[in-house]
Amino acid sequence: MSAPTTPRTNVTEREARQVAEAARQQDWHKPSFAKELFLGRFRLDLIHPHPLPDAESVRRGEAFLAELRDFCESTIDSARIEREARIPDEVVAGLKELGALGMKIDPKYGGLGLTQLYYNKALALVGSVSPAVGALLSAHQSIGVPQPLKIFGTQEQKDAFLPRCARTDISAFLLTEPDVGSDPARLATTAVPDGDDYVLDGVKLWTTNGVVADLLVVMARVPKSEGHKGGITAFVVEATAEGITVENRNAFMGLRGIENGVTRFHQVRVPAANRIGPEGAGLKIALTTLNTGRLSLPAMCAGAGKWCLKIAREWAAEREQWGKPVALHEAVGAKISFIAATTFALEAVVDLASQMADEDRNDIRIEAALAKLYGSEMSWTMADELVQIRGGRGYETAESLKARGERAVPTEQMLRDLRINRIFEGSTEIMHLLIAREAVDAHLSVAGDLIDPDKTLQDKARAGAQAGVFYAKWLPKLVAGPGQLPSSYSEFKRDIDLSGHLRHVERHSRKLARSTFYAMSRWQGRMETKQGFLGRVVDIGAELFAMSAACVRAERLRSEGEHGREAYQLADAFCRQSRIRVDELFGRLWTNTDELDRKVVKGVLGGAYTWLEEGIIDPSGEGPWIADATPGPSARENERRPYGA
Repeated sequence: MSAPTTPRTNVTEREARQVAEAARQQDWHKPSFAKELFLGRFRLDLIHPHPLPDAESVRRGEAFLAELRDFCESTIDSARIEREARIPDEVVAGLKELGALGMKIDPKYGGLGLTQLYYNKALALVGSVSPAVGALLSAHQSIGVPQPLKIFGTQEQKDAFLPRCARTDISAFLLTEPDVGSDPARLATTAVPDGDDYVLDGVKLWTTNGVVADLLVVMARVPKSEGHKGGITAFVVEATAEGITVENRNAFMGLRGIENGVTRFHQVRVPAANRIGPEGAGLKIALTTLNTGRLSLPAMCAGAGKWCLKIAREWAAEREQWGKPVALHEAVGAKISFIAATTFALEAVVDLASQMADEDRNDIRIEAALAKLYGSEMSWTMADELVQIRGGRGYETAESLKARGERAVPTEQMLRDLRINRIFEGSTEIMHLLIAREAVDAHLSVAGDLIDPDKTLQDKARAGAQAGVFYAKWLPKLVAGPGQLPSSYSEFKRDIDLSGHLRHVERHSRKLARSTFYAMSRWQGRMETKQGFLGRVVDIGAELFAMSAACVRAERLRSEGEHGREAYQLADAFCRQSRIRVDELFGRLWTNTDELDRKVVKGVLGGAYTWLEEGIIDPSGEGPWIADATPGPSARENERRPYGA
């Protein structure tokens, strides 16, 4: 007999979209390089010359990195964490003593006050020795209690919680539920007002740090009632509060040391003073927090790329086949070139976006999302290529390699650990849609009413006039630009010429904008259903952004006299590789199997191809696809295990 499943909240597709749209940060008060790029305007002036950190932040950041490196080398045993699937208590105690829990917290609350740039460098360093430790620190500071309180918290909340987060307490972020992933309109956890408190009931899934956390950021739905606006709302909740049960510590294919669980809330009382922002602002708080919080993940992806490059270099020089090192065989050499060039570009993207975040002169919501998307995809590809370069040793575990007398290189572990990044903090598919929505925002703001079926003829007429004015000015500018002039961007023309790559970016930025406009004209209201097309548009934008960042970083390094020629060579290699991918993506905008795929999917779901599944045995076992999350008291033991307890 199957276990019961939670009754599903019935929400239409339109209602779900309305919830997501209401949570968007809809205003643009500052310029955005990436937004302009999607509109066909290559604003190189927004990123070049490359923004630089001030001397004092560099001094403090480098001093902390030196301490952190010593700690990682002396205390963190990544093989032990992988073997035991736990981060030892002494590692966490050492990180607390070092101040690593408060890297981004203001010194007046006991934190280190590092910039986004050096926070990301620290995560890349820690993540290179143990991705699980990197995930612990990132979840605590990028999406846990410190970041939303920094932006939205009251002074009383900051005074109460930030000193704890800086030195002693670990925090977690709880949004996902067993039947709710990227569709928050169906959020089932409730927070019912009761006097000066709210009473929480519900179940949260995949609570990174949730098993060991002291403080939780919880998203719950407040019912609309007299005196209460209601809606999805954010709360700071003490993990020790009565009625909270960690029902399971989850295990995954990678990141074996992370403390990720299932948490049940039953009649948990939370003071109204612990509510972050007003009722109904929870999703907006979460998305705004992630604008810069997302940069921590690509920072660790860039660190992974550096490790892949080191191992590829050392191994490919040592291993010989057919009379010469495997690196000198073209098939292997191409993989090494890809890893080197892509690592350079990933670090360029992360450093540029991080420094832009620190300067706060630009709106980087699209840049951060592109960094997350591009970093997670490219680092996974680099790790996969490294496994191939290492051959059978790439597939063999580090423990097995060590047991038979070879260097314990955890290549297969890196592949497993990196795989989650394509899902964490917005899957690749969701990131495509999120970025695409921001990329077409200018179009929807002037012409959205034209394709909205709920708008009146008068609204559509007004929108038509508004759109006519916008497009009369905008479209002619997409015909020609600096990318067609051989002398453009001449400051990037050295012994190795990068100016041609920037002209390519400028031309293809305009081409991308024309393609998007044509698609909107063609599909109108159905544009939002063309997820394959939108994904390719975003992927093209990501490549153009990465090329821009790589060139700007190369010129910065040249001007500083630090590996300038080598940087130019890596940027040149990356841009040439990227341009091939861009050409392929443009071709696939209009030549693809999207329509046929939809027909095949309908056939699969309708059972037309079940005969194709014959001849196998499914070892999955019995049980519901989605676990029961009906509110109520827990029937399981509490698996919460705070560090040092």
